[in-house]
Amino acid sequence: MATLYDTLGVPMHATEEEIKRAYRKAAMKWHPDRNNGAEEVARATFQEIKDAYAILSDAAQRKVYDAVYTEQMRGWEAQRARQQKAQTEREAAARAADEAAYAEMVSLAMRFADDGHNRDVLFGVLLGRRCEAQRAAQIADSVSALQASRREAEKAAVAAEAAAKAADASEVAPDVSTQAEAASVNDDAANHGAPAQRNNPGKREESASDAHPAGVLGGLWFQFLNGLRF
Repeated sequence: MATLYDTLGVPMHATEEEIKRAYRKAAMKWHPDRNNGAEEVARATFQEIKDAYAILSDAAQRKVYDAVYTEQMRGWEAQRARQQKAQTEREAAARAADEAAYAEMVSLAMRFADDGHNRDVLFGVLLGRRCEAQRAAQIADSVSALQASRREAEKAAVAAEAAAKAADASEVAPDVSTQAEAASVNDDAANHGAPAQRNNPGKREESASDAHPAGVLGGLWFQFLNGLRF
């Protein structure tokens, strides 16, 4: 919003002397006689400069103008604030609607990707829902990449679980082997003791006969007969 002060190129707090010097400078610049070939533009601008100086050079008129201008500026500022607020609200509503539409398209693409469809199918589905081509391509690429990343993560998790199970199995196997070796050692010890028993069968049988009651009576009877001889 241009003011009379803007026309002369001075601030609102300019003094009378500053206003006069500014007027002379602007009048000389825009005088029709100094603008050959652009007389019409110069003449209109020169008239605006003269009108501005006529008001601002008069203290009473300048006071009225400042008051009116100040009031107009308040109204103008208030109107501009309302317009900016309305514009901000419209832009916020538009962004919210756009974000909602984007989220809906992403959700749709995710559903088709979960069903095993590839990137081209996702792109076609989005276009069918009147999604802008560039955005449809972006969403299809992103969702396809996400699904691929998920599949790789699942494969890695399965491999890690299998490796963990294999490690647990390898830890249990030595214990079984150790038990088998211990059983083998016991068997060897038993087998080594067996020949000793087989090498002395008489002793074992003798001990058995001595321990039997019939063997004891036989011995006493033998001693009795020897006594009769002598």
